[in-house]
Amino acid sequence: MVENQVDVEAQRGGVVVRILVEPGTRVHKGQLLAKLDDRQIGADLEAARARSASTEADLNNWKAEAKVLEADYQRAQKMWEARIIPQEQLEHTRYKAEADQWDVKRVEQLLVNAQDNQRSLELELEKTRVAAPFDGIVARRYIRAGQTVAPNERLFWVTATGPLRIRFTLPSRFLSRIKIGQRLAVTVQDVDPANEHTSRVIEVSPVVDPASGTIEVLAEFSGSPRDLRPGMQADVHIPDHP
Repeated sequence: MVENQVDVEAQRGGVVVRILVEPGTRVHKGQLLAKLDDRQIGADLEAARARSASTEADLNNWKAEAKVLEADYQRAQKMWEARIIPQEQLEHTRYKAEADQWDVKRVEQLLVNAQDNQRSLELELEKTRVAAPFDGIVARRYIRAGQTVAPNERLFWVTATGPLRIRFTLPSRFLSRIKIGQRLAVTVQDVDPANEHTSRVIEVSPVVDPASGTIEVLAEFSGSPRDLRPGMQADVHIPDHP
């Protein structure tokens, strides 16, 4: 086994328009595996971006007007203090300046909503691009071009190629014979039962499974054995003494 083995699932529904990898293809984290039809989302996203840009321009206009009205109010206040204009005119100027500030806040909120909608569509667009979650190899492909997939449907099985690990269980009486860091010999019947591979114990279950009376052990192979593959059945040889 390896640490990373996952079924890559569809994050949204859609039609598969491109498949870029086949079983056996080595991939890197983030590499594109397949694409779903994104035409509708792309059109919606362009409209959302235009709406955000338009609202932002509208907001800049309101802010500019608010500065002008605030300057008018400051000037009117000085004129009122100099007894050049009546108080009613000063109040009228103040109300206009305050009303414009509320319009600025209103358009600011409209811009926030437009940008949130744009970001949401950008995330949906990303979901149409199926990418590798880590470095590894494509073990299986479950889809074909033109197929309509549903959310959470399996698309690919991707597995890392290393480090290779083996997880096994032992009767609880072996607990005193297994230690972290201990070297164990492993043979694989499908390859060459006479060829031993070295592994190192990296994890021992701290509890005994009460249902089976066993403990679980995880060991990691030394180096990169070229003749071993994830999923192979192996025999672990436990020494008489740790």
